[in-house]
Amino acid sequence: MPIITVTAMDDGSPTALARGGEAAILPLFAWLSPSYPVGCYAYSHSLEWATEAGDVTDEASLVAWLTDLLALGLGRNDAILLSHAYGAVEQGDEEALAAVNELALALAPSAELYLETSQQGRSFLDATLAAWPSPRLLRLEGDVAFPVAVGMAAAAHGIPLAITAQAYLFGLVQTLVSAAIRLAPIGQTAGIRVSAALASRVQEIAHQGMALALDDIGGSTFRADLGSFHHENQYSRLFRS
Repeated sequence: MPIITVTAMDDGSPTALARGGEAAILPLFAWLSPSYPVGCYAYSHSLEWATEAGDVTDEASLVAWLTDLLALGLGRNDAILLSHAYGAVEQGDEEALAAVNELALALAPSAELYLETSQQGRSFLDATLAAWPSPRLLRLEGDVAFPVAVGMAAAAHGIPLAITAQAYLFGLVQTLVSAAIRLAPIGQTAGIRVSAALASRVQEIAHQGMALALDDIGGSTFRADLGSFHHENQYSRLFRS
C-alpha cells in the first residue's frame, strides 16, 4: 500500500496529499515528543522565577508571557537560527553551520539558559545520530544549541523547513505550558487552551524567521532574561532554568 505524505510548497502551505513518497515528517513526531531523550522537562526558561515573582499567576498572564517570549526573544531568534542551520546543512557548508551554532550559544544570556539550549541540543543530536543517521547530517563537536540541532536533522532528512520551524516552536510552547501546569498557576484544561491560543502566533513567527537574516536576531525580553539570573539563587526550584 503506498505511503501517504504531506508535502509543502516554498511558502510552507500544505499541498494535496502525495502518494508514493517517504513519510517525510514522521521523525518530527518522535524528535519533538516528551519521550525523546533531550531532558526538556527539566527546564522552564525562567518561567519558574516568573511564577515565584508573581508575573505569571493565571491563564491570561501565561499567554502574555509566552507571547512575548515567542515574538520578542526566544521564539523569533530560534526560528532564525533553525532556518540558517537548515540552510547550511542543505548546502553542505560546515563553516556556515559552525558559525550559526557559535552565535546561537553566544546568545544565551545566563549560565542556566546556556545549559538549557546546549544540553538539549547535544542530547538531541546524539540521539538522532544513533537512531536516524544520515550521511547528510554534518557533525558538530562540543556544545550544540537546540534549534541548530533540530534544523540540522530536519535538513539532513529532507523534512520541509516550514513544517520543522512550526513544530519546533509549538513544541517549545507545549514544554513551557507543561512547566506552568507543574508550577500550578494553571491546570491541565487551561494549559490546552493556552497552547491553542498561541498556535497561530507560532505559525506567524516561524514563517517570519525563515525569511530573516542572522543580523535580524535580537530581543527585548529583559525581565525573562534577568529572571534566569534570579532563578539561579531561588530558594526552592523544580527546574534547572
